[in-house]
Amino acid sequence: MKILTLSALLCAMMALTGADEDINSLLETDYVQSVRSCPSGWTAFNSRCFLYVPRVLNWAQAERNCQSMGGNLASVHSFQEYHEIQRMIVRVSHYSNQAWIGGSDAQQEGYWLWSDGTRFSYSHWCRGEPNNVHGQHCIQMNDSDNKCWDDFQCHASRPSVCAKKR
Repeated sequence: MKILTLSALLCAMMALTGADEDINSLLETDYVQSVRSCPSGWTAFNSRCFLYVPRVLNWAQAERNCQSMGGNLASVHSFQEYHEIQRMIVRVSHYSNQAWIGGSDAQQEGYWLWSDGTRFSYSHWCRGEPNNVHGQHCIQMNDSDNKCWDDFQCHASRPSVCAKKR
């Protein structure tokens, strides 16, 4: 009964305000976003698609490779997202490989940025990291037994994880 009352109230408000068309277009947009799937081989999580690239490249090459597929090296914004990326790597490679993700402090030491331009609001650094030993400016994930992040030399070759919006 409460749902019926709430529905009636919402319909009345829409009729009075003329918000009918705005609500419909919003619902259609949300519906299209939720139905749109990822390309073959990519893994969907929340509003993005992720791809593990087993070919070893340096960080800049890996970023260009992701851009050629319409994305960037993956930015990570929550533990749940990081865990899903780890699961994807194991599913594809049958091992928890180290891999490049999109974090770098190459522009300014200690100021970490994501290559896709999103805010750096979550981190999963290993103990004592980032430490910038020998000019380490790029993030590799799945380091050590803790499967955490390590800043590493960007010229090193690693597999990578790409991400793009759905």
